[in-house]
Amino acid sequence: MLTRIDCFRIFAVIIFLGFTLITKSISSKPNFLLFLADDLGIGDIGCFGNNTLRTPNIDRLAKEGVKLTQHISASPLCTPSRAAFMTGRYPIRSGMDYSDAGRVIMWTAASSGLPPNETTFASILQQEGYTTGIIGKWHLGINCASCKDFCHHPNNHGFGYFYGMPFSMFGDCQPGSPSEYQQDFQSQLHFLQMLCVGMITLILVKFTKLLHINGKIILFSGIFVVLCSIACYAQYGFLRYWNCIVMRNQEMTEQPMDLERSAPQLVKEAHGFIERNKHVPFLLVVSFLHVHSPYITTKKFTGRSKHGLYGDNVEEMDYLVGSIVDAMEKAGLNTNTFMYFASDHGGHREINGGWNGIYKGGKAVAGWEGGIRVPGIIRWPGVIVADTVCDEPTSLMDIFPTVIHLGGGKLPTDRIIDGRNLMPLLKKQISHSEHEFLFHYCGRNLHAVRWHDKQSGAIWKAHFMTPVFFPEGSGNCYDTFICDCEGERVTHLNPPLLFELSSDPSEATPLYANPQYMEVIHHIQLAVTEHQKTISSVPQQLSYMNNRWKPWLQPCCGTFPFCVCHKDINVTSTI
Repeated sequence: MLTRIDCFRIFAVIIFLGFTLITKSISSKPNFLLFLADDLGIGDIGCFGNNTLRTPNIDRLAKEGVKLTQHISASPLCTPSRAAFMTGRYPIRSGMDYSDAGRVIMWTAASSGLPPNETTFASILQQEGYTTGIIGKWHLGINCASCKDFCHHPNNHGFGYFYGMPFSMFGDCQPGSPSEYQQDFQSQLHFLQMLCVGMITLILVKFTKLLHINGKIILFSGIFVVLCSIACYAQYGFLRYWNCIVMRNQEMTEQPMDLERSAPQLVKEAHGFIERNKHVPFLLVVSFLHVHSPYITTKKFTGRSKHGLYGDNVEEMDYLVGSIVDAMEKAGLNTNTFMYFASDHGGHREINGGWNGIYKGGKAVAGWEGGIRVPGIIRWPGVIVADTVCDEPTSLMDIFPTVIHLGGGKLPTDRIIDGRNLMPLLKKQISHSEHEFLFHYCGRNLHAVRWHDKQSGAIWKAHFMTPVFFPEGSGNCYDTFICDCEGERVTHLNPPLLFELSSDPSEATPLYANPQYMEVIHHIQLAVTEHQKTISSVPQQLSYMNNRWKPWLQPCCGTFPFCVCHKDINVTSTI
């Protein structure tokens, strides 16, 4: 017969074993540290062939992990690419790609953004007990209908902690830099000029008595012109105050942001997140403001590189990567952390930005490799074999199912997921990528398709539309800031251009004369037909009306329109 002491001992053993199992379960879950650069070209990194820029920390990740040489972005622009990265879905499925001028979110006070019904890898990992955070750039919207609903905010998409820019770094953040809104401003200025001409005409007609016009019509027309002028000036005269802001979760901390402090503050925030959460499984996305123009760089790195401000900015970003990786190792998290590094798309050549290596095109060019082939690195000591190379087609969208699989979550079954779990490929359980086709959209226009013929090993690429480069043959659109998706600046190709990327990665020689040409094109066109059947009509998040500045959605420190604050002023530089 069991005594009370025996019962107590048995109970204690059960509790101890249960606690041990729970602790083991928690500790067996890997951490995730995901680095995402902004506008970085594949040719800017040492391990991808650059021998004039110093990137020892990123190179170290590749040396200790696997280098993805055919890592493809789902879009050549920030907002749609990041939407695809977060959701594992082509941005056309969520309404986050658009073919008009506004192909990215243009304002913090726009109602555009990642729809609340989209599922991110962060939201699924959060359900699995992970602490989640994102530090740096978001650029997927803030509010829908009011300045406090935060429907697009990171906190509403699975990230328990957010510190950074809800928008994006851009030229207007730095006084004196060329405006990136000049074209948009000019179009609105033309509209105002037409209104003024109309107003003057009404007045002349009234006073010359050519027609009888009610004075109230002139009065209200005048008020309308004045209000339109004020609204236009408020948008473009205060760009730095409206868009260049920093938030901690849903609280404004800097308006406008102090550019010189952005890099030291990012490092401090990343270190703090790691230290606070080193005893629990976590997901941390470090979304760099580097290397988007205007290439804000601290004094320590200014003038260090051989490639001007852009090169300085790349080398500083490499330092930031190293500092954060060192913090992980200091916390004892080295062997249990899945680390990933990539760029959101190709380098922006039109403003002396990144080098895209041997590949044509760059930022905003969806079909040619320079806009969508990005540096990709995954490091996980003891799990992924170090110093290896994967030449198979992979996608930024693959991070979604990979992270969810490793974190113990389940993929959504109520929607199409375009990404594929990378672990079978990285662990050599399969020899070929699970992507048979990758579709390369420019806005809502399908510009090109990649087909991985696994029987022959060939990787075919068919171009159905290509941008008109200026100057001709330059591979970029130096006269329009970025290339267009449709209209007069695009060439429709019939028959399509065809390349075989394994033997011709720079897409130098079209294969019109190849005997397989018609067969390959036919096979790709059949795949396009099947793919397009899966595309549903959804609200266009980047439509003209959604992507306009709306004063009632403007985040503001203080009383609108006098929005100024600097709450994080005591930051000791770690650079």
